[in-house]
Amino acid sequence: MRGRLLRAVLLGLACAAPAPALPADPPESSLQVLHWWTSASERRAAKVLATRLGEEGIEWKDNAVPGGAGLGAGKVLKSRVLAGDSPGATQIIGVSVGEWAELGLLRGFDSVAVAGNWNRVLFPTVYSLVQHDGHVVAAPLGIHRINTLFYNRKLFARLQLPPPANWSEFEQAARKLRAAGITPLVQSSEPWQVATLFENLVLAESGPEYYRQLFVRLNPQAAADKRLLQALTHLRTMKGWMQLPLEEQSWTDAVRRFARRDGAMLVMGDWAKAELNEWGYATDDEFSCAPMPGTAKLHLYSVDTLAMLGAEGSRMAAQEKLAKLVVTPAVQQQFNAAKGAVPVRRDADPSGMDSCARDSWTTFASGAAVQAPSLVHRMAADEQSRDAIIAEVHRYFMNDNVTEADVQRRLAAVLRALNSRRRN
Repeated sequence: MRGRLLRAVLLGLACAAPAPALPADPPESSLQVLHWWTSASERRAAKVLATRLGEEGIEWKDNAVPGGAGLGAGKVLKSRVLAGDSPGATQIIGVSVGEWAELGLLRGFDSVAVAGNWNRVLFPTVYSLVQHDGHVVAAPLGIHRINTLFYNRKLFARLQLPPPANWSEFEQAARKLRAAGITPLVQSSEPWQVATLFENLVLAESGPEYYRQLFVRLNPQAAADKRLLQALTHLRTMKGWMQLPLEEQSWTDAVRRFARRDGAMLVMGDWAKAELNEWGYATDDEFSCAPMPGTAKLHLYSVDTLAMLGAEGSRMAAQEKLAKLVVTPAVQQQFNAAKGAVPVRRDADPSGMDSCARDSWTTFASGAAVQAPSLVHRMAADEQSRDAIIAEVHRYFMNDNVTEADVQRRLAAVLRALNSRRRN
């Protein structure tokens, strides 16, 4: 029943506020693009696309909406669609692509995909993500690795600490850092950032199959599993590694604290690397990255995609040019180097990537058996399911009186309710 909630919201609001009549669009030499790339490195990546689109004779009209994890951009997109003023292109990712496509609001561009041999050059997981009912409805930009541990290379060298590869080494590193008067972990208490820690821990404890049972299939029985208990216990342990009092900060502020050595480690998607580079910190110099302990051969992924909206024929040519452009090898290389992600193409050359990107790309290229879709970044479940799970995890993280057993019972009830909604 994917898309049912979104459809109900859109139709309900549409009845309450009819869309105004708008003048016909002139032939398009520009394209408005709605997205949530607002940090310094994200703006640089968006500029790559804008510049390359400009070389095709089409002006990129930027509509960047601030807000971590795209929450603000999603609200703006819905309101604009209801007002009959949809942007020509928009950042929509993961399960949301199918929800919007089911409403008939996304333009398909099978001809672009066929001409570009997308079925052969894209990773199978990525190609599947941009399709709905057998038609291509989104253009993939890059793959982010969410299970990334950043660590201060110089602090670790001074204390003769290797990057931790498992939970035991993670705990040992935290103890040694504490003994040296260093806060082990920089992290925000913002809900999606806490949930990022949690989904990393679930993957580390269980591997991709159980992870999918819990977050993709929403299996209520999975909530009673001891692996979930262990992940929750480890999440509370990690809370003790953070600087008190806990603060709810944007991800860029968390990365800035890590850069100024407020703590020795940070768990964040690999976009943090691009932000550090933007501020003059070089990968494998001041800092470095490793897979989250326990996930060395696994890839917790999020894929950036652009979708094209509207039935107006006047902007179809511009939309198709953008869709074609973003998958070309040159743009893939430039955009993802700026964004901190890796190309969606199977024929990319990893030899030119930094160590973090090279490990991400080669791990993802190993195939579906090692891949896990990020819950937090909309790859695993619909918006309502995602938000309900994050709320339970955040409640547990912030309130030490909530026990692991409480969370497991509540999550089981939440998953049963979500499954009931899916069936109805």
